[in-house]
Amino acid sequence: MDAPQHRVRTLWLLGVLHAFTHVYHVALLPLYLPMQRDLKLSSLEQATLPMTVMMLVYYGLSYPLGILADRVSRKKLLGWGLFINALGFVGLALAPNYPAALASVVIAAIGGSCFHPAATALVARLYPEATGRALGLVGIGAGAGFFVGPIYAGWRATQSGDWRTPVLEFGVLGIVAAGAFAWLADESSSAGDLQSPSSALAGPNGDCKSPALFPSPALWLLFLAAAVAFALRDFAGHSMGSLGSLFLQKAHGFTVKEAGAALSVIFLMGVVSNPLFGHLSDRGRTRWTAGVMVAAAVVVAAFPHLPRGWLTGALAVYGFFFMGCYPMVEAALMESVPDAVRGRVFGLFITVGGILGNLAHWFAGRWVEHLGADAGKPASYHAFYLLLAALLVASLPGLLCLREIRKRERM
Repeated sequence: MDAPQHRVRTLWLLGVLHAFTHVYHVALLPLYLPMQRDLKLSSLEQATLPMTVMMLVYYGLSYPLGILADRVSRKKLLGWGLFINALGFVGLALAPNYPAALASVVIAAIGGSCFHPAATALVARLYPEATGRALGLVGIGAGAGFFVGPIYAGWRATQSGDWRTPVLEFGVLGIVAAGAFAWLADESSSAGDLQSPSSALAGPNGDCKSPALFPSPALWLLFLAAAVAFALRDFAGHSMGSLGSLFLQKAHGFTVKEAGAALSVIFLMGVVSNPLFGHLSDRGRTRWTAGVMVAAAVVVAAFPHLPRGWLTGALAVYGFFFMGCYPMVEAALMESVPDAVRGRVFGLFITVGGILGNLAHWFAGRWVEHLGADAGKPASYHAFYLLLAALLVASLPGLLCLREIRKRERM
């Protein structure tokens, strides 16, 4: 099979891995309340804490795993990562108590953190001529995973009467998918390009020295500013999941199944918007990214004011715009730096942004807990959703930082 066919097959396999990675990120969203009852937890804060712990570990390890992605086979790292991620979910489904559940999500996060640094760098390497489009196609997997995760978890938990059932099933399927990826994927971008990412850095004696991520303090400052800016976007996005789950169930009387179905449409729309906006952004990255993020912010601000019957539709519109920004930002970041450092750069980027952004899960649970009886009133959520809209708008300067990095790197 020739190289073009190899890279197309690998691109779609990466989409499958992307789907599982994000299934695991959102499968617990509609399960907070049944988990609280089953594990006999005293507060919603404890029920949402496993999600926060999982995501903090996931993003906290992204930079070390980004270093690995620049030094070892990205294909092997991705395959083993999904296997460990899935194994953690099997452990969570079998966890006899709360400490065991926390330990299981830590294991899952260790495996999950392998995906984005290695996959994003690999896609940019395979498709240097159309990075936005390729990342958008891989993003179909993210949209599918985000969609299937909460809707299946909510439906299966309701059907079986046990939140553990969908968690176990997702874990077993992930182990199968990891084996399929290891067998079928190919990380070479051409017939003669069979080296690991670090092989091009080998000196005359075979030693391998990693280049500096950025050659100047100014570029470092621009990069960190972009990472912090997009952390605001991520905080808003994750809040729309965890806060949305609690808002729908407490303020509008949604069942676990209904809440899972409503939240899933956010991510279903990403199946359409990821490839669409990824392709369009190859002809105007900053303009298209800013446009979709502003549109998403408008929907977020309006969301808690809408009647019950409009909420699922509003989440679909929000998801269409918000999910579409991810492949565009990732493409802008990958185009700003050379392949030899892309794993580390992306790993550090999502470490900074992810740790800050994923405090949203814990914060949402704590904030709703403190509302007390007022948690049943939609008006109590107006200020929080307005804050989330403002955070989306405040993340826009990050686009200018990435554009400036790209200009200076090419000087």
